[in-house]
Amino acid sequence: MTNAANEMGVFERVVERGSFAAAAQDVGLSPSAISKLISRLEQRLGVRLINRTTRRLALTAEGRIYLKRSQEILAAIEATESEIALARLSPRGLLRVQAPPVMIGDHFGPALSDFLARYPRMTVEFLVTNRPIDLVAENVDVAMRTGKLPDSSMIACKIIDLTQIICASPEYLAHHGRPMAPADLARHQCLILNGIPEPTTWTFKGQGGRIAVEVKGTVSADSSDVLLRLAIEGVGIVRLGELAVARALRTGLLEPLLLDVQVSEGYPLWALLPPGRQRSPKVKVFLDFLRERLGLAPWRATAAKVSQRRRHHRAHTDAC
Repeated sequence: MTNAANEMGVFERVVERGSFAAAAQDVGLSPSAISKLISRLEQRLGVRLINRTTRRLALTAEGRIYLKRSQEILAAIEATESEIALARLSPRGLLRVQAPPVMIGDHFGPALSDFLARYPRMTVEFLVTNRPIDLVAENVDVAMRTGKLPDSSMIACKIIDLTQIICASPEYLAHHGRPMAPADLARHQCLILNGIPEPTTWTFKGQGGRIAVEVKGTVSADSSDVLLRLAIEGVGIVRLGELAVARALRTGLLEPLLLDVQVSEGYPLWALLPPGRQRSPKVKVFLDFLRERLGLAPWRATAAKVSQRRRHHRAHTDAC
């Protein structure tokens, strides 16, 4: 509390207890210290609050007004502190999250009902865009980013190291064949993601280290969501971050390719926060939830099972 609030608290206690000595016992001061505090308060206000006699203390008219207002102010302070303490246990308020469409639709969406059930006093507003935005100007609490981050004053919290996966639809593979080695990609229609360094250079593991393959295609876009949809429709082979293709792999709309020579390069998923937001209870619980739901990459095991079933099915069909 401030000095004024302390004075109010002591004054209220003196009135409740009816004497300086009794109030002194409650607040851990001497009776003379209590008397001096009340005298200083009266001197600062320029009015007498308490008439003192040898038998009792009696409030003046100004004292009754001061007591009433003090009780209201002290109650408001206590309510505010209780609310803040409760917020640490049960976060509340609006959380503004910026993320690309595929992340919200495929990953946040299925988990959001659990999050809101766990924290019913919170509301979530999504800013759905792939483009970088000014987090401070837009009052964003958490922004999701992948890959290497530019230097900035933002706070970066790593959620998980991802990788990029090459995949295609079963229909495309049925019509054009399956690339069995990286060099085979040169004969395929590849969907190119613009806006990244060397978008047509796809890297793989080779016997002597990494090898680079130059791919080509008749379609390119600066949106992973667009390329994902085109790949599902059978337009070509795509290389995207695993978050973007996780749902399609899990449901069998896309099949992973060349996994044995895939480069598991660091492709981190970041939660980017404006300075100071990391101390907010609502942001803390959201980051914990992201690590819980995304940090273990649950889609990998499911996608692997789907891929294994398809390989077994193809092997059986070839044998027949």
